[in-house]
Amino acid sequence: MPSAFDQTLEVARRSFLRSLRQPAAVIPSLVFPLFLLAVNAGGLDAATDIPGFPTDSYLTFILAFPFIQGAIFALLNMGTDVATDIEGGLMSRLALTPIPGGALMAGMLGGALAVGLVQAIVYLTVGLAAGANFAAGIWGVPVLLLLSLSISFSFGCVGTFSALRVGNSEAMQSLFPVFFVFLFFSSASLPRDLLGAGWFKTVATLNPVSYLIEGIRSLFVTGWDPEALALAFGFAALISVVFLTAASSALRTRLVRG
Repeated sequence: MPSAFDQTLEVARRSFLRSLRQPAAVIPSLVFPLFLLAVNAGGLDAATDIPGFPTDSYLTFILAFPFIQGAIFALLNMGTDVATDIEGGLMSRLALTPIPGGALMAGMLGGALAVGLVQAIVYLTVGLAAGANFAAGIWGVPVLLLLSLSISFSFGCVGTFSALRVGNSEAMQSLFPVFFVFLFFSSASLPRDLLGAGWFKTVATLNPVSYLIEGIRSLFVTGWDPEALALAFGFAALISVVFLTAASSALRTRLVRG
């Protein structure tokens, strides 16, 4: 019988190849964030004239946006795939095999990490080619990729849990506005210290997505900001632990049902 490691690799390979075979799902997750990046960079460039704005290039500031937006698309695509497997009876069949639930979970998330790595490389390459600055330099690239993978993993845990709970691909797709609202009620467009003292700043401060964005942004704008990076990695880890635990419980229930 294959080892748990081999089983995990096989599930991860299936998850990644399945994504590549669905260009209608993969291409928008790469192109749409870049389209919004171009729109925001061109339309909001005047924001750099605000006193205290941290950079004179809005492209550099907003480049963190597609990393998070791409992770949300990957979350929804992965969750939809898992829900489709449930609808198609795959989970029921897997319940009859000796594959451990942990190997199945790790494999599904491994596929999401592979997609997240491709997205991060594309966004970084396009951003730099368009003229964005990367203050952290060459040594910041592996840190950026590691943070992007941490965010992809945490969002993958959210998507897996959601899919295992709803068990329906259409219901999973209907959650798109729910996940996306976290991105727009964050510090994606302006620094939190320039948001004033209104309700939006309060929401953005309480929103964990703000700290994920600010961690990525710090590498482009500041260079090395230990506090921003620690908060970004910390919130990514917290989201991962909470939703991975919930997803593991939901998976056991789903396999028993099968």
